[in-house]
Amino acid sequence: MRLMSEVVPSSTLTVYSRPGCHLCEEALGSLDRVLAERGRAGLPQPGVEVVDIEGEAELLRRYVETIPVLHLGSAELPLATSEAGIRRFLAATLDAPSASAAAPNLNVPSA
Repeated sequence: MRLMSEVVPSSTLTVYSRPGCHLCEEALGSLDRVLAERGRAGLPQPGVEVVDIEGEAELLRRYVETIPVLHLGSAELPLATSEAGIRRFLAATLDAPSASAAAPNLNVPSA
């Protein structure tokens, strides 16, 4: 049993977002709450990087209709707006026995 939460060294959770996106702001708040829960439970924590999709044309094209998007390993969660969906996504990508090799194109519903 873990007594303290641990940051998974090679795990970076990327949050694709853009300025003025109210859903993105809500998602970041939900993510903060879910990560705090995971920390209290002693579960692995990813590093978090927020990426503004407006800084790169390819990112804007790819994500403009689905932000906020969480990306970890090879898994993505589009429209990551609910705490329950974020919780399931992190459990599937970080807590599974082979979490370091997350299933490609994992799409966990956000509702």
